Amino acid sequence: MTGWAAEAAAPLLADRAGASGTVVALRLGDERAFLTGGRTAHLGGDPVDADTRFEIGSLTKVLTALLFAQQAAHGELAHDDPVSRFLPPGAGPRARGAPMTLLHLATHTSGLPRLPPGLVASGRAHWLTNPYAAFTHDDLLRAVRRTRPRFEPGSGWRYSNFGVGLLGHLLARAAEGADADDVTPGPRESHRGYEHLLTARVLRPLGMRRTDCAADLPQATGYWHGRARPAWRIPGLPAAGAARSSGRDLLRLLDALIDPGTAPDPALRAGLVDVLRPRLAVPRDTRRLGLIWNIQPRPGHDLYHHSGGTRGFLSFAGFSPQAGVALVALTNTAPAMNSTFIQRAYDALRSLAVLRTR
Repeated sequence: MTGWAAEAAAPLLADRAGASGTVVALRLGDERAFLTGGRTAHLGGDPVDADTRFEIGSLTKVLTALLFAQQAAHGELAHDDPVSRFLPPGAGPRARGAPMTLLHLATHTSGLPRLPPGLVASGRAHWLTNPYAAFTHDDLLRAVRRTRPRFEPGSGWRYSNFGVGLLGHLLARAAEGADADDVTPGPRESHRGYEHLLTARVLRPLGMRRTDCAADLPQATGYWHGRARPAWRIPGLPAAGAARSSGRDLLRLLDALIDPGTAPDPALRAGLVDVLRPRLAVPRDTRRLGLIWNIQPRPGHDLYHHSGGTRGFLSFAGFSPQAGVALVALTNTAPAMNSTFIQRAYDALRSLAVLRTR
């Protein structure tokens, strides 16, 4: 095994913290490496490998952002289209100053709260297993109608699962030519509508064949404090956190972001460039934000990164276009206050970039 990869991955493979298996996928210039440890479950299970499916939680959002950028490049919608364009009359959030746009949703500047109203109540009985499972697509539309943004869209920043979940719903409506006067839920507005669109426009063209939103296909078992968790379900907000993926697939995504010209579709190539463009500075932080991606400026290069978590998994993906490095880290244990996994992944990515640019 290449020494640089083993050195970068070692802290992550050692940081098990209740997980049964971990995958680390890395790029350094033209070199690629996949390092794994453990099995898909504590009892039994198969050895994890580069193709093992893990729940990636909020890393789903970077896929949604790329879908948004692809559709904008394709001409189906525009960044500054108001949310109301893709909803029936009266179905949008209550106005607060400037109209809420798709770009606001993709940069967490919409003013929508982190979670939609009604979700905590519906998920209370299953908060430690599947808190989103009872929150449906119809619940999302009801929540949108009753929500007033916390601030005027574009005037502040607030991380929002609600906002990105709504964005995925609107992307499906835009692609399928939904009639703005039709409020009857149908296949085009369902979880499957978003998933099929994502697969057709992003996953299949990039060769990400182990990535989807299916909760009923083989995957690693998730753990919370050593207890096995059921597969994560998020039917009302799939664009915010429903995806599963593998180390190999996510490294393919990062490769495409570093080298957009390798994508087969012109609109997708344009989208890969678009998601990386800095859009704003995060208040009281050194980060900037692209479309969903966090951007950390560093001497001579930028680090793009995002992480995710479910009730049984942690995930990280990051890269530097200038340095030509990338790192994916996946493990099957839930986020915890004392977890160091995400920080170690970011530190490993930073070290790769320094190694490449010194």
